[in-house]
Amino acid sequence: MNVTPDPAATTSGAADAATADAWRALEGPPELLKLISYEGADGVLPSRLPVRELARATVGVASLAAAELLAARRGDPEPPAVTVKEGAVATAFVSERHLRVHGRHPAPFAPLSRFWPAADGWVRTHANYPHHRARLLRALGVEDIGDDDKLVARVANVLAGRPAEETQEAVYAGGGLAVRVAPAPVSAPLPLVEIERGAAAAGGATPPDPVALPAQGVRVLDLTRVIAGPVATRTLALLGADVLRVDSPRLPETPEAHADTGMGKRSTLLDLTAAADRAVFDEMLASADVLVTGYRPGAFDRLGLSAEYVRERHPGLIVAQLSAWGRSGAGAWSERRGFDSLVHAAADIAAVEAAEDGTPVALPAQALDHGTGYLLAAAVLRSLTVRRATGAGARLRLSLAGTAQWLMHRIAPDPLPGPPYAPDQYVTETPSPALVSRHALPPLHYDGAPADWRHPATPWGSDTANWL
Repeated sequence: MNVTPDPAATTSGAADAATADAWRALEGPPELLKLISYEGADGVLPSRLPVRELARATVGVASLAAAELLAARRGDPEPPAVTVKEGAVATAFVSERHLRVHGRHPAPFAPLSRFWPAADGWVRTHANYPHHRARLLRALGVEDIGDDDKLVARVANVLAGRPAEETQEAVYAGGGLAVRVAPAPVSAPLPLVEIERGAAAAGGATPPDPVALPAQGVRVLDLTRVIAGPVATRTLALLGADVLRVDSPRLPETPEAHADTGMGKRSTLLDLTAAADRAVFDEMLASADVLVTGYRPGAFDRLGLSAEYVRERHPGLIVAQLSAWGRSGAGAWSERRGFDSLVHAAADIAAVEAAEDGTPVALPAQALDHGTGYLLAAAVLRSLTVRRATGAGARLRLSLAGTAQWLMHRIAPDPLPGPPYAPDQYVTETPSPALVSRHALPPLHYDGAPADWRHPATPWGSDTANWL
């Protein structure tokens, strides 16, 4: 449903400092920042760190990039105005909590995904997927007895007697996921967004076309999992792109995660190590506009699909690469798997947010995931705008760790006045036999923006690998 703006809660005339900073990182034209206005909400995303400012900025630049692309495609003299609604943004940043799948309320974290006291501090683990759970228990020498309450007690007992860093290294060596709650080793600041533009192509600018949506007709191959990448591609689908998520048949997705971040997209299964499936993928890649990957730096290269190789064969392609720890500045950590909860534990965020007794506390949302997702969508949209003018493709790199550094060191608190936060305004019911019966509405808003996705997530792996 749409929400009527409260005139008293609207601040207009200029973007806030965090939005302007993100827009600069995206190489956006500074004169467009005047198009942004805000509707504040009291009590959104409460935290010590400026999480609401991060959320507001990332959705703001994604909205502005969408408006810019729409105007470029239509040949309009100026993009439509953008309104950032803090209530809608805060609701979308916890979209998984508002999700109801056939009336059920999914649990965001499995029992073994939590903070644990260690002999000399704290450890954060992630074990939402069965293979991560199995590797964690194997690394700790704990038998999976199937009783979660008893398992939690046994794991707690093991971890309490071991130093946090010893657990971190042992679990990672076993292919599992655990980090010590302390700053990860960083040798240099990480950029918020890295952009490499290709060479301009012959033929000049693309002529205007009367599209209804900014990304209408854009073809996106989505090779991402777990919130950040899927949020980015979910946003592109909202804006009209034909988004096909490609998963390995060996790595099933949870129905709840897929229902939350699969809105507006289709889903197919391809084994890129099998010749027949690889041929299908290569054929689709040849006519794609955007390739989004969530692999660790170098992992995609082992499939013979490095960014350099792909861009050489497809110069106009926009290759967007997302990772947990980034390719530079984090040393050996760039080779590790990671999730939002692990990055913000290892980036000192959980310690800053800690309770009075020193117990680490999570942010009020998986803000690194959601924020990086909207930044990634904005980077793709801006690159599509640049490509219309020059024909040049691009390589984009973003990381959860880069967004964490931005939150920790480069965003100042800047709360907006507004009425009390009422999240139910930004949630909708979908009377449908499909996967989703209740979900958070998309937070992007420019004049004429779509109010909701065209359809819920299709069942995981159920679609044919083709373009519409």
